[in-house]
Amino acid sequence: MSDRLHSKVALVTGAARGIGAGIAGAFVREGARVVVTDVREALGRATAERCGAQAEFERLDVREERDWERVVASTLERHGRLDIVVNNAGVTGFESVEQGIAPPAHDPERATLADWHAVLATNLDGVFLGCRYAIRAMRAHPPLGAGGSIVNISSRSGLVGIPAAAAYAASKAAVRNHTKSVALYCAEQGLPIRCNSVHPAAVMTPMWDFMLGPAGTAERAVREAEVVSDTPLRRFGTVDEIAAVAVYLASDESAYTTGAELVLDGGLLAGSAAAPKR
Repeated sequence: MSDRLHSKVALVTGAARGIGAGIAGAFVREGARVVVTDVREALGRATAERCGAQAEFERLDVREERDWERVVASTLERHGRLDIVVNNAGVTGFESVEQGIAPPAHDPERATLADWHAVLATNLDGVFLGCRYAIRAMRAHPPLGAGGSIVNISSRSGLVGIPAAAAYAASKAAVRNHTKSVALYCAEQGLPIRCNSVHPAAVMTPMWDFMLGPAGTAERAVREAEVVSDTPLRRFGTVDEIAAVAVYLASDESAYTTGAELVLDGGLLAGSAAAPKR
């Protein structure tokens, strides 16, 4: 590692596992002090411990403004500033499948308003609050180097429609657009804060286990191939590949990059989209 984030202070949401944990680990390896946040306390603390002495855990429910107030205030009290915020926490609406419970319908016709709101509360309200508290902290306490960086984790689903996951797709599309509004606002205000979005497609994380089955089995290999059959590179992305992009956006190397959307989809959106199956 090259110490690209030397002495910077970062806060990563949804960092107990998966992409968030990968980003937290990469930031620590690049020299940052990282506040690992999540609602899953045991997993979050374990992730912070694996990251080492440069990481610490704080419980943060991104839907709750009081949590944001508390965590950002304690971060500023301990470290004096906040240079990087990664708004990664998100839900699909299908989490109940991991507990063996059938998920609710999320298509545009049958999704309930309550289920719609539940997805948007985390994926969109959480990002809105994360951006707001990041801007306020970075305005009051100037970040190191080329300025502050807000990285919003959206999705390929924020660029195309998903018939069976309408709330998720809508929330991620809104994250994409809000990122641009934040970037323009900070530039308009003369603030040294940039804001960019990352759009992964299928990335191999624990959330896929319930769909793919036990690792190392022939059945899982078949299912993995089916999931990425329409991806030109014919494979899942990795957490490390997403984390590498987050490191770039968090570092001073991206000082002229703001309001951008970086798509990591193995070439999926490079060609024409397939027609919906009937």
